[in-house]
Amino acid sequence: MATFFPGESHTFSEYLLVPGYSSSECIPNNVSLKTPLTRFKRGEEPEISLNIPMVSAIMQSVSGVDMGVALATEGGISFIYGSQTPESEAAMVKAVKDHKAGFVESDSTLTPDMTMEQVIALKDKTGHSTMPVTDDGTPRGKLLGIVTSRDYRPSRDDHSKKVAEFMTPRAELIVGDKDITLKDANDLIWDKKLNALPVVDDNDHLVGIVFRKDYDSHKTNPNELLDANKRYMVGAGINTRDYAERVPLLVEAGADVLCIDSSEGYSEWQKRTIEWIRANYGDSVKVGAGNVVDADGFRFLADCGADFIKVGIGGGSICITRETKGIGRGQATALIDVCRARDEYFEETGVYVPVCSDGGIVYDYHMTLALAMGADFLMLGRYFARFDESPTSRVNVNGQYMKEYWGEGSARARNWQRYDLGGAQKLSFVEGVDSYVPYAGSLKDGVNGTLYKVKSTMCNCGALSIPELQEKARLTLVSATSIVEGGAHDVVVKDSQQTVSYN
Repeated sequence: MATFFPGESHTFSEYLLVPGYSSSECIPNNVSLKTPLTRFKRGEEPEISLNIPMVSAIMQSVSGVDMGVALATEGGISFIYGSQTPESEAAMVKAVKDHKAGFVESDSTLTPDMTMEQVIALKDKTGHSTMPVTDDGTPRGKLLGIVTSRDYRPSRDDHSKKVAEFMTPRAELIVGDKDITLKDANDLIWDKKLNALPVVDDNDHLVGIVFRKDYDSHKTNPNELLDANKRYMVGAGINTRDYAERVPLLVEAGADVLCIDSSEGYSEWQKRTIEWIRANYGDSVKVGAGNVVDADGFRFLADCGADFIKVGIGGGSICITRETKGIGRGQATALIDVCRARDEYFEETGVYVPVCSDGGIVYDYHMTLALAMGADFLMLGRYFARFDESPTSRVNVNGQYMKEYWGEGSARARNWQRYDLGGAQKLSFVEGVDSYVPYAGSLKDGVNGTLYKVKSTMCNCGALSIPELQEKARLTLVSATSIVEGGAHDVVVKDSQQTVSYN
């Protein structure tokens, strides 16, 4: 006979935090959001910690190179999606690692015969206002010039004008040679009052670009997540089928941490994957696993040697696993159960295995609830898909700017490997949808706003760190009527955006 889990299955929206005593020290500026990413032993420090409790989901529509750079700049980490060839995923990882070195490979390269209209469209798509012009339009082609926002006026100029007519030509550019150091490049930018310095090889082929804004950003982003060589840290998704081919390429590219991307992690396939990594790399390669929804699943993966464990099945906004297959568990209930198992495991073994809450986050306050319930950090898909730095284009849908967002279990993603049950078959059904999410501008602005809310709520609970929040937090279940009471009600709201905007 089937086993019935005791109690009900709850979501984040069914909980609230009860305020606690907060001293005069409890102000947002005093709150630390540092949190462990990988397992560690009692009395030791984790090899990798996050400066903010946020990682981006292993999804085609979320985690590309720009997301990797932007999130590491703020103190989190991005997991480059694995539903692509091992070679292309490794190239993305390398691009993030190389970016911190200061020499950026442009993904907005022009040719001389392109039109201003094409330049404007590319700028709208990528957000990049500085674009090199090469003979073949590739990032490593022969440098012919450069286009910046100062070279044209979209409101007044003829949009059919060719790039060759308004670009700053190569002869007028100050460039660096391929052997220039980052320090010397930054000194040249400063001395010559440049915004960007193209770097070329002996044949005048473009090697990369050093930007003033990157130099300035290093001074103004104290939470940057950097490795021992002062490069941005980045993660990568893997599957349980081609790991023997994929993992070596990702490690060589410099991936700081891997994560098995799977719809359900309580399986022998994940055990085999972790065992292979440990047999070939020992503990030097960090790998997370999941997803699970109960204590048994957590303990299984912890015993397998997972460096962190993801919790959540069917809670993502584009995930339809629950309605398609009838498996899963309310995210709040699953998280509380798994975090309790993590603490018990730590007491028994002296090994702390961080828990990642994956899915179910609709509002910013859900993040604070997840942390209070025990999560060490959060994996977010829809939240990050809305920003400029996600890989998708901004589109106009019925007069509103949106970003495309699709699940890895959707027909569009065709990521059958994350549903590997030991065979090569493709699914005859899908577990995700293709959708839009409201465009939300830059990641930096969005993340800073969200985390200020999180810190403020922590202060209301008298907590200045995530462990202290987990110790002091008091949670209460709320009724359906209470949920209605918690928002604007019985009034006519003057500005409708107050109630429909995504917070």
